[in-house]
Amino acid sequence: MVNPFISIITPTYNRAEELDALFESLSNQSIKKDKFELIISDDGSTDSTKEVVKKWVLRAKYRIKYFNQDNSGPGSARNIGLENSVGTLICFIDSDCEAHENWLSNIVSEYKRNGFDACGGPDGAKKDFSALQKAINYSMTSFFTTGGMRGHSANMIAKFFPRTHNMCITRSMYENIGGFGNLRHGQDIEFSNRIRKAGGKISFIENALVYHRRRSSIKQFSKQVFNWGVARVNLGKIDNNMLELIHFLPTFSLFLVFGILTFTFYSGWNYFIVLSVLMIPLLLLSSIGSIKTKNYKVFLLLMIIIPIQIFGYGIGFIQAFIRRFIFGGQETVGFKKNYYK
Repeated sequence: MVNPFISIITPTYNRAEELDALFESLSNQSIKKDKFELIISDDGSTDSTKEVVKKWVLRAKYRIKYFNQDNSGPGSARNIGLENSVGTLICFIDSDCEAHENWLSNIVSEYKRNGFDACGGPDGAKKDFSALQKAINYSMTSFFTTGGMRGHSANMIAKFFPRTHNMCITRSMYENIGGFGNLRHGQDIEFSNRIRKAGGKISFIENALVYHRRRSSIKQFSKQVFNWGVARVNLGKIDNNMLELIHFLPTFSLFLVFGILTFTFYSGWNYFIVLSVLMIPLLLLSSIGSIKTKNYKVFLLLMIIIPIQIFGYGIGFIQAFIRRFIFGGQETVGFKKNYYK
């Protein structure tokens, strides 16, 4: 049997209920099914993940491989997939994602037309996503909340680092730089940084879209953004190329708002008026998100989600920055329990 051109790697942990959507989306790819394989790298799931995969092995028209390891984190799970991949192109998609039907064909077209050593694409929301998922998606993809640095615009104000919810790398580049490191969070950015340092050509493919269902509760999202703030500092300690001015902005916003409110309290200014003025940007962003998603519930949720994203990240960032850069402490982990949930 001829080896497929593309190997797709998906790490998973206790996400059995989400895998069907991923499998189905790959079954609907416009590219021929013998052109790719899917490697499920199970990071020690205790739910029905193995049974779900077995079911799809019997019915899928593309090759599916399944590997299991003791719970060691997503980086380690992806390395298992890399070691067992055969494709010329190696792509990554997370277990809470679904691929647009032209995801692979658009990646292959770009590779054959212009070539790359690595690439990434955007993630979006489907019509059937919940209001909360749509709100989180908008907050995570809007230029006004992320500066476009997550890969949702050709006009980014920070270097583009492909992330493993939607990323591909050539086999030759993988053989050059090796697998993922041992960071608990942010290992995909560190991986992308090594591609950059090796002189690799990294392409942003705007039409290589995946749909990302993300965290399903506000509590889980809060933990996630806090971890991102912590992870960014850890990445900066590894290589200052991964710590740019834009990464300080959420912390700056946190101090700015706190400073204005504190000054207002002690100066005798009208607290209600000042608070109302500070709310204007949030109201505008929430309104735009609601209009774009055509869902009024998204407006109400964004009034909560956007502050959580900005301030949660900012708090995680500043406490890790103080610990590591000022006091010279060791790597901070952040929330570790139920990482995948």
